[in-house]
Amino acid sequence: MIQSIDHTVLTIRDVAATVKFYTALGMKFREQPGVRRALHFGRQKINLHVAGSEFEPKASLAMPGTGDLCFLIDRPVEEAAKRLAEMGVPVIVGPVKREGAEGMMWSIYCRDPDGNLVELSRPIAK
Repeated sequence: MIQSIDHTVLTIRDVAATVKFYTALGMKFREQPGVRRALHFGRQKINLHVAGSEFEPKASLAMPGTGDLCFLIDRPVEEAAKRLAEMGVPVIVGPVKREGAEGMMWSIYCRDPDGNLVELSRPIAK
């Protein structure tokens, strides 16, 4: 029945800070004024809901900082760590080996402006 993820939602405090963080990592921001704000990457997107002004229906406890996201990246995690350092974002864990949906990968962890845990991972070649 379920094939893949189309989109997910982050409840955020500050649109500008969130957009700055994720677009610096390569996502594209698209906005339909008064309708929808979203970050696009690959064939997926993250809809952005500002805390207190969420779209309905929403999670029963929609709050900034409650997300835990893992993104696959197209370069070594050391390069991603360097990019995060340039952004002033500390790596809080890693590089470490983790098991992803399709096998082992190298991962680093940081937090976005709302405190969501963000894992950036590169699959280990088989």
